[in-house]
Amino acid sequence: MRAVTVPAVPYDAILLTGGRSARMGVPGKPGLDLGGRALAVRVAGAAAGASRLVVVGPPHGVAADVVLTEDPPGGGPVAAIAAGLPQVSAPYVAVLAADLPFLDAATLDALRAAPVADLVLLVDDAGRDQLLCGVWRTAALADAVRALPGPVAGAPVRALVAALLAGGGSIARRTVSSRTGPPPWFDCDTPADLARARRWT
Repeated sequence: MRAVTVPAVPYDAILLTGGRSARMGVPGKPGLDLGGRALAVRVAGAAAGASRLVVVGPPHGVAADVVLTEDPPGGGPVAAIAAGLPQVSAPYVAVLAADLPFLDAATLDALRAAPVADLVLLVDDAGRDQLLCGVWRTAALADAVRALPGPVAGAPVRALVAALLAGGGSIARRTVSSRTGPPPWFDCDTPADLARARRWT
């Protein structure tokens, strides 16, 4: 992928490592091994440039600045984001699922270098938003969490994005493809996905 010039604006990252892993069929999906590293460790490596890495859920070997438990446990990704937000001090924050093993720093840089918006989302090659791979303006994310019409526990990430738009926020999207390896948006939801990732690795 062509190098991009990223504005020297600090960012933090929230890495979501909880969840039931129902589709994978085994607990602790972010801790599953891929090429000698846990999925969560691989994603954390993509955010090595973050000023602070906040892990919400089990660390699975990630060397984080802050590790939090889900509040409430099993409350879903929006609840996990809300739990991690008080630990964020940078003006921008990357919100990342822990099952994106081919995400890399260049992809995050591409999102950060996108046109100024309150949220920049990674989009796959079919045009689908990757809702848990985006860079938010921290204040806009906090406003969206507060504006949710119901409790954060159990709320879908789409509701968080809808709250951002309802409040006048803006979204930009970036399609990032890798010419040298697997796509950075590929996520490991099922055993078949993991097997495919292992073949690529």
